[in-house]
Amino acid sequence: MEQKNTPPSAGVEALRACGLLSGVGIYFVVFLGVFIFLGKCADDFLGTGHVCTIVGILLGFPAAIYSLYRQLKHYKLV
Repeated sequence: MEQKNTPPSAGVEALRACGLLSGVGIYFVVFLGVFIFLGKCADDFLGTGHVCTIVGILLGFPAAIYSLYRQLKHYKLV
């Protein structure tokens, strides 16, 4: 039998987009968590108070946004 190459229905596309976009919060939590953790470790090692933790927060946001942008670009949503 010959298989037809039909496009997925709108419901399937909506579920795929919902699954992809639900990972946005996870991206931010993971990236900010990692950068804050590294900042706290650097603060403890260097004895700089909370300077490295703040730098970790300031670097975590752009890293999360860039990673999210790359993922959306991969799925051609941007």
